[in-house]
Amino acid sequence: MNAYKLLVILIFVVAALGIVWFLVRHAEPLTVVNENISSFEECAQAGYPVMESYPRQCNDGSGNHFVEEIPGLNAPSYTNADASLIIVDSPRPGTRISSPLTITGEARGYWFFEASFPIVLTNWDGLIIAEGFATAQNEWMTEDLVPFTATLTFTAPEFGERGTLILQRDNPSGLPEHDAAIEIPVTFE
Repeated sequence: MNAYKLLVILIFVVAALGIVWFLVRHAEPLTVVNENISSFEECAQAGYPVMESYPRQCNDGSGNHFVEEIPGLNAPSYTNADASLIIVDSPRPGTRISSPLTITGEARGYWFFEASFPIVLTNWDGLIIAEGFATAQNEWMTEDLVPFTATLTFTAPEFGERGTLILQRDNPSGLPEHDAAIEIPVTFE
């Protein structure tokens, strides 16, 4: 009698495994359709896969790519400066950039010397991959905000997609107390 019970249990287990195999093999893939996704949080909440990188990333399957915003990581950092001294309109922190890169914004007149200030682009490791100068678009001998523009040409690094755009206050005196900079995290295409 024990062999009979064992045979019945074995038949049920094999049948159950067969049914599970059939259902998995013929199941339709789960697709989430949401045309209103505009951020990492919405993408993740809609059920799309999240890449566990730092910062995390989500792709909605239709070519839209979203990166998690992390305070401090996706924001510019200032050294001896703040947003009242220099405002960068483009590129914004976390932007995907390619060459040639156009940089625009406004800076106080004393950020310039001879109507320009230096700009540096580094890779993930701090290696300089491009250097140039931002040029004042109006009279720069003022304490008011002056529009500036710059263009950097570079070759995107082969390794690591993150970098930093550094806009430095021109300091012809060389005195460290007059140094100032803004660092903007960017991502290479």
